[in-house]
Amino acid sequence: MSISLKHISKSYGDVNAIKDISFEVKEGELFGLIGPDGAGKTTLFRILTTLLFADEGDASVAGLDVVKDYKAIRNSVGYMPGKFSLYQDLTVEENLEFFATIFGTTIEENYDLIEDIYVQIEPFKNRRAGKLSGGMKQKLALCCALIHKPKVLFLDEPTTGVDPVSRKEFWEMLKRLQKKGITILVSTPYMDEAALCDRIALIQDGEILEIDTPKSIVNHYPKELYNVKATNMYQLINSLKKYEHQYSVFPFGEFVHYADKRTNFNTDELKTYLESEMLSEITIETTNPTIEDVFMELAR
Repeated sequence: MSISLKHISKSYGDVNAIKDISFEVKEGELFGLIGPDGAGKTTLFRILTTLLFADEGDASVAGLDVVKDYKAIRNSVGYMPGKFSLYQDLTVEENLEFFATIFGTTIEENYDLIEDIYVQIEPFKNRRAGKLSGGMKQKLALCCALIHKPKVLFLDEPTTGVDPVSRKEFWEMLKRLQKKGITILVSTPYMDEAALCDRIALIQDGEILEIDTPKSIVNHYPKELYNVKATNMYQLINSLKKYEHQYSVFPFGEFVHYADKRTNFNTDELKTYLESEMLSEITIETTNPTIEDVFMELAR
């Protein structure tokens, strides 16, 4: 296994950030840690990258113990923290040369690994990092994390605050890196990105809710799900929440995702109820659950 955690726990005073977490990531796998802000993702990343000690449990990365072998781990992993942490007053090229030098290598030696990414920022190689756009900062940070040819890559919410086009490009880059044999552990609050991983762990309040492939997790949703729409969405949500047979009600884009407690649910009955609530232009259609629906169900 490339990454292994056994009963890892971490507290900050009275706050239990991580509670008895165990899972493994296979070599060459793209594994996603999916959860909202405050779920414990960053604490877990800091433990695995030897920046923080766990209170309990054992962990290893690339076959190395995170406590005993911390120096070796730092030379064999790449880490891209959630906050842009490169030197803002250095240029793109200077940042890259600096990180290559720290790891005793050169840009030329591992250029094949970063070439696909670097060609996109090379036109700005003389621009200071602090003056780059969000997407360009992200690509530079990834280049710096890869310049020493790591065995494992840790990416902590790499696409937060980045435009949709750059997000898409970034995940395409990750897929190409995976084909080169690099194990990737990525965290994200975006449920749509979860579907792009080989396997995912859903995390909430420091606890793992479920670990499986995205497809298998979606298949575990226990109810028939419906897209419901009406002219007044705010009123629609409130009316559905008041409905005596409602099992779950969540806003989802232009629709409300609705599940009913009953197995013999009749959509006409729900439509009649909503009309009695003075709603109009009502549509009720079956829909496929998403990872976000499963997460909300597990978090209940």
